[in-house]
Amino acid sequence: MLLRVEIDNFKNFNNVVFDLSNQYKYEFNQEAISKENGCITKGIIYGENGSGKSNLGLAIFDLVAHLTDNEVLDKYSIYTNLNSKKKKASFKFEFVFDGKPLVYSYKKYSLYELVEESVIIDGEELIAYDYQDNSGFTKLKGTENLTLSGNLSNNTSRVKYILNTALLEDNEINKIFLKFGTFVNRMLLFYSLETRGYQGFTTGTASINDGILRRKKLKDFESFLKENDIDYSLIEMEINGVKQICCNFDGKIVSFFSIASTGTSTLALFYYWYIQMQEASLVFIDEFDAFYHFSLSKNIVRMLKELTGTQVFLTTHNTDIMSNDLLRPDCYFEINKKIECLADKTEKDLRKAHNLQKMYKAGAFNE
Repeated sequence: MLLRVEIDNFKNFNNVVFDLSNQYKYEFNQEAISKENGCITKGIIYGENGSGKSNLGLAIFDLVAHLTDNEVLDKYSIYTNLNSKKKKASFKFEFVFDGKPLVYSYKKYSLYELVEESVIIDGEELIAYDYQDNSGFTKLKGTENLTLSGNLSNNTSRVKYILNTALLEDNEINKIFLKFGTFVNRMLLFYSLETRGYQGFTTGTASINDGILRRKKLKDFESFLKENDIDYSLIEMEINGVKQICCNFDGKIVSFFSIASTGTSTLALFYYWYIQMQEASLVFIDEFDAFYHFSLSKNIVRMLKELTGTQVFLTTHNTDIMSNDLLRPDCYFEINKKIECLADKTEKDLRKAHNLQKMYKAGAFNE
C-alpha cells in the first residue's frame, strides 16, 4: 500500500508531502485504516479552486505513465512549476508490502523524460539509474546478466524494463518488487461525467453500457440505482445490432442514457468503475460528487468504505460529508500550500462527537 508521497516542482506543487502513515489512534471508523500496515486506506481531500486537488491525483499517477502501458490522460503538457527556476520535477513514493518498505524515487524533465530513478527495498538500494550519464545498476537476484544501458532509449524506465524483462529469482525481496509493479499497474484515477477521463488500470476505452452488460451486472446496476432512489426497470435490448441498457415503462422501451439526467449518468459512470474496483490497488476520484445530492454522496462514501484491500481517495468541495459518522479526522485532508489532515491542523483533542463540518466552517482548522 501507499504510505507517503513527496512532490517537488510539479505543476503548482513545491516540496509537498501527502502522508498516509501518520494516522491517529481513533477507535471509530477503523475500517478506514489498514490493520496490516497502519496506513490510511480511505480519505477525502478538500481545497479551494486552484489549490491543487486535481494536480495531487496527477502527481500520484505520474508514475503510471513510465512504469505501465496503461491509459494516460492528456493533462501533463504543463509539467513543472511555472513559478520555479528548477527544471526537474522530483517524486518520492513510499510503499509497504508484506511489512517491508519500498521506496521508489525519480526525477523528470517532463512526463516521459526521466533524469534518474531508484528503488530501495527494506533499506537497501537495489536499482539505480542516471539517464544523463547512462549508468546504473540492479542488484535484484536474477538480473545479473541484464544490461541497463545497451540499446534502450532514455525514455524507457529501467524499473519498467526489469519488471517486464527479468526472470527474477523467487525470493522475498523480488516478491516485494513484483508486488510494487502489480500495485502500480492496478492504480486507477477517473473524473466525473464532465470529462469522462481516466488514467491507469487498463488501456483503451469501453462504454459504460458495454462494461455493465459484458459483466452481466444489469440487475445489480438496477438495484444500485434503486438504493439511491432512482427506480428504473432495466432490460437488455438490441437496437440496430447493438446491445443497450434500456428502461421499460409499462411496455414503452427507451434507451437508459437517452433519459438519464446528468446526476444519474454520473452515477452510472461511478458504478461502471465500482464493479472493477475490487481489482484496483489505489483509486483516486476527482470531484467525485460534483452532480450528487449530499445524501447520495454519503451513500457513495459508505460503499467505498466497504472495499477491502483498495485505497480510495476522493476530492470534493462538499463539507456535508465532513463527518465522523463517515470517516475520522485523520482521513480528511486539506490542500493549502501544504497537504494536512484535519487532526494535524488543530491542537484540540478531536473526538467522535465533534461536528467537523461546523468546526471547519468556523475556521477551527486554520493555522
